[in-house]
Amino acid sequence: MSEIPRKLIVPKNITDALRTVKYPGSEEDIVTLEMPQEIRIAGNRVSFSLVFQKSDDPNIETLVLECEEAIKKYIGNEVEIEDNIAVKFIHDMERPVLPNVKNIVAVASGKGGVGKSTVSVNLAVALANAGKKVGLLDADIFGPSIPKMFGAENERPSGVKIGDREMIEPLEKFGVKFLSVGFFVDPESAIIWRGPMASNALKQLISEGNWGELDYLLIDLPPGTSDIHLTLVQSVPVTGAVIVTTPQDVALADVIRGTSMFQSKSIDVPVLGLVENMAWFTPAELPENKYYIFGKDGGKNLAEKLGLTFLGQIPIVQSIREGGDYGTPVAADSESMTGAAFAEVAKNVMHRVHIRNIQLAPTKKVKISRK
Repeated sequence: MSEIPRKLIVPKNITDALRTVKYPGSEEDIVTLEMPQEIRIAGNRVSFSLVFQKSDDPNIETLVLECEEAIKKYIGNEVEIEDNIAVKFIHDMERPVLPNVKNIVAVASGKGGVGKSTVSVNLAVALANAGKKVGLLDADIFGPSIPKMFGAENERPSGVKIGDREMIEPLEKFGVKFLSVGFFVDPESAIIWRGPMASNALKQLISEGNWGELDYLLIDLPPGTSDIHLTLVQSVPVTGAVIVTTPQDVALADVIRGTSMFQSKSIDVPVLGLVENMAWFTPAELPENKYYIFGKDGGKNLAEKLGLTFLGQIPIVQSIREGGDYGTPVAADSESMTGAAFAEVAKNVMHRVHIRNIQLAPTKKVKISRK
């Protein structure tokens, strides 16, 4: 196989190579078993952790050597991999995740196209306007849009060493720290990853982001329900979820499924409330007019039906689309009609988080067992 130029060495090259390594006595490869973690690439230097269930696993040496051989075979002999595979064990990986983040809020939707990422960005900015320390993680692995919405498509996070750890420094605009997988992939190429690869990317952004002290870390999830949602609740204790919908019936039907996932016994993440996006259309030249093109109060009525808190309505106006396209979130202008709408949603989210933390014990990470 011909050598891959240095500039094309990406985590996918590494995981593809490691998929050829089977755990002894098993039909499953070590990537499927989620053993390779914390993959880092610096030029030709490749390093990662190989996580074992037990410290007395007799296959440690064999698997480390097989990993080195597989990577050299797949990428080329120029890759620096010897002595760069750190052997770790499950108990070593249980260090507190995001210990300085007070509240982790998932922003989710039952289906795509409801403006979930737009709500995530503007809610984050509105919270920052309210004097809170805010972070935003773009967990929509297959459709990352946060970099564009912050006007940061051509920027890249830098690395920073904190103690003995190499961390990723989030970018910061409008008072919001943010990270996205979109910073680490070609924006013009489709991301074709299997579930474990996408999950590992999310875990890396969570655990290796230098988030510092935050009042709120918002997680912009992909639409629907997927491995990413499960990875999130397995990786961090999620304080609560905000559900975004539009008024029409087809979107509302999916809200019920999305809500039931968070409220299921196995996950048990409180739903803080529901935001109705695209509630009405108001043309710039007729600011007093409201046209309910997707139906009226669908989200508000559904929240009442499901016993959820209604967090607010966001209208359709041209400035929201322009803000997303040009990297200036409308919530930055709290005096505008849309800025005021997001400020109201932010106030309601803060109140719901406060009440939730008084009434309920902290959410625990979802535990899974793997044979």
